[in-house]
Amino acid sequence: MDYKFNNFYELITFQAKKRKSKVALLVGDEKITYGQVLENVDKLAGFLAEKGVKEGDKIALFLRNSPEFIYTVFAASKLGAIIVPVNTFLKEEELSYILEDSGSSVLVASAIHDKVVNSSKASRICQFILWEGDVLVEGEQHHYFEEAFKSDITAEHIQRGLEETAVIIYTSGTTGKPKGAMLSNKNILSNADSGRRTINVKAKDRAIVFLPMFHSFTFSIGVILPLYAGGSIVIIKSLKPFSNIFKQVLTKRVTLFFGIPDVYNALAKAKLPWYFMWFNKIRAFISGAAALQPKTLDAMAKKFKRATLLEGYGLSEASPAVCMNTFKKQKAGSVGTALYSYEMKIVDEDMKELPRGAIGDIIVKGDNVMQGYLNRPEATDETIINGWLLTGDMGYMDDEGFLFIVDRKKDLIISKGINIYPRELEEVIDTFDGICASAVIGIVDEKSGELPVAYIELDEDVEIIDEHALKKYLREHLANYKVPKHIHFIDELPKNATGKVLKRVLKDRLREEKR
Repeated sequence: MDYKFNNFYELITFQAKKRKSKVALLVGDEKITYGQVLENVDKLAGFLAEKGVKEGDKIALFLRNSPEFIYTVFAASKLGAIIVPVNTFLKEEELSYILEDSGSSVLVASAIHDKVVNSSKASRICQFILWEGDVLVEGEQHHYFEEAFKSDITAEHIQRGLEETAVIIYTSGTTGKPKGAMLSNKNILSNADSGRRTINVKAKDRAIVFLPMFHSFTFSIGVILPLYAGGSIVIIKSLKPFSNIFKQVLTKRVTLFFGIPDVYNALAKAKLPWYFMWFNKIRAFISGAAALQPKTLDAMAKKFKRATLLEGYGLSEASPAVCMNTFKKQKAGSVGTALYSYEMKIVDEDMKELPRGAIGDIIVKGDNVMQGYLNRPEATDETIINGWLLTGDMGYMDDEGFLFIVDRKKDLIISKGINIYPRELEEVIDTFDGICASAVIGIVDEKSGELPVAYIELDEDVEIIDEHALKKYLREHLANYKVPKHIHFIDELPKNATGKVLKRVLKDRLREEKR
């Protein structure tokens, strides 16, 4: 693939010169042109440089959806710095871990997250904190975007190349501790270009972004892609009230709608006013993060006859998009064919390719495959073999190259499009007094996709523990969406000869109880 840009800053500079007066960002009643975006990016870069940010430094983003998120991405690129988008649902301990593990020297945070930030180790780990929104935090370590936008310093553009790391996305593994997937400029830009070709994104398109920008799907496909194509982004800062999204779709003439299955499940069932159905300009609904139910696909097709719902598949380690259904052909139950310039294979445990229709491990190759995990060479070597990324998912491909996901090789739980890793929850549960061991599995939920459920084995001398106190303890140490929705106390967890918990037995037991 030939690349027009070497880094994000070259991208925004090109678009600002070509489309200086064109609206790039729409936030409420505010319209921000490409020229204004570049101006703000340059001022922010000057401010950051004055504060000592240099090439290779890590800038963590604990931000809500906002223009400031986008400005920071491009300002960091100008300085040759690396951004670390952080899940804003995390609690202080989890935030502290990522800041420390990534070696972030700067934290850019939204005022609405001030309690978590101030309760974390951010002030001890980072050199300074830059705040978005209205917050009053005293001290020389704290700065505000209003201050940054007054900078008159002209920062030098450090010409980072395609192969240089641009973004570190944290994703958990079987160890339970999040790992930083290092993504290069090429990784993200290849995803943007391949997505542009498949969705046929033009400069006239307007994309609505209400999913969190920290998510790899939203970052690459919802943010970078529209700007790569010279289009516009309608930024939704908060999901509440949800009705505002429909209002913005109409008033801002949105053409591209990026969502996750639970959003489309809701849309399929919602009684939308006739004028919305008549006047909306949506031409494509893009779905990622988890599988869509066939009934949702059917309902959406019947309701929105002028738009096409395109389901795709990806993972953070692949920047994240791997494959997608196309306008020309979609297959229910399939996540589509490989995006432009990427390869997919179904292999056995010896990495030998299996015939079409056979179920095996899904592996991916292309410019979207991450550089590796930060500071974890062994984990990298286990995940990338001869350039092929082992996704950890299982599936099969039909004769036309359409991929069908069958199961997750790992015990990953996806709730509302966000990954939950059981081992991480189990490690926290097991620290509670009176608990011997625990096992967390996912159960299907129509609204959220999946929900975590915990099975707990108590210490021999403990007959009962306070479930209310346990849940309170978990809420103090885990993001709310990770806290198990149901807790079952069990005499003994089913295990194999080596002592490994047999989660399949628990899942079968749960299914039997539901019958």
